[in-house]
Amino acid sequence: MSMSSIRFAVCIAPLTLLLSALAFAQTAPMLLPGDATLLQVSAHGETTRAPDLAQISAGVVTQNFDANTAMRANAQRMSAVIAALKQAGVAERDIQTSSINLEPQYKYGPNQRPTITGYQVSNTVNVRLRVLARIGDVLDALVKQGANQINGPTFTLDKPDAAMDEARTDAVKHAQERADLYAAATGLKIRRIVSISESNEDRQPPHPMMMRMAGAMAANETTPVASGENTVGIDLDVVYELGR
Repeated sequence: MSMSSIRFAVCIAPLTLLLSALAFAQTAPMLLPGDATLLQVSAHGETTRAPDLAQISAGVVTQNFDANTAMRANAQRMSAVIAALKQAGVAERDIQTSSINLEPQYKYGPNQRPTITGYQVSNTVNVRLRVLARIGDVLDALVKQGANQINGPTFTLDKPDAAMDEARTDAVKHAQERADLYAAATGLKIRRIVSISESNEDRQPPHPMMMRMAGAMAANETTPVASGENTVGIDLDVVYELGR
């Protein structure tokens, strides 16, 4: 029987075209029967997990007309911020300085050259929090000790391998179901899988930072933080060999 080719939205492509594309990823040419048809199926699989790790960044910004004074003031406040993190039980390995910047501040006027009016120092640390129930307490402690920039939290999984394997299994199941459908619709049979490629994603729900407004919350109330669930997803491209 002569080589056949059929086109569907999921991409059943002529054998010669797909062979030329697959050749770049292989060290030796792939030989297929002359009556083979290749079917490429894209499938998505996912699973959900409650996150067990949160990442935030906390920073201190100080200004002064003297650069050295601005640096010293920033160092003092950042030392208090790091001490507060350790006091809250955050391990040293989970605290990492991400940037320290010293920048002049300028005054601009019409027909005048910019003049330096002072200096701004920013110091930022990235923090991993492993006890999610205490995130609100940690954020409040950071602000109390001088942090005036906070970004996050970003929720994730500390060890995502099991969740990713579950998503892979789900994606393979969907790919196989779709391939069976197209094979049956065209009167062909699935002979084998030619190739599988994947990409993954870790999605978390929106997590806007709920910052405290003066007088809006009771003095002993903690900043509320909801961790929700993360969706771990895998996208697969699977190429099947079909035939009679």
